[in-house]
Amino acid sequence: MTEPFIKKCFKMLKREDVKDEMKKILMPFIDLIIQELYPFVYLALLFVMISFLLILGIFILLMRNHSKIPE
Repeated sequence: MTEPFIKKCFKMLKREDVKDEMKKILMPFIDLIIQELYPFVYLALLFVMISFLLILGIFILLMRNHSKIPE
């Protein structure tokens, strides 16, 4: 009994007018979530850039020390 109901629901969700209405209803919520996540995205990018610069600095220091070792 539940299987035909689920199939009807999926069939209804595949219609273009229902898809458009769902997009209209969910768009404000999605925009709000994206606005709330922007500071965290910028913070993550900042941490990635700082990490890259630190690793680059360590690499440069290692290359300097490696070239000073006599063979």
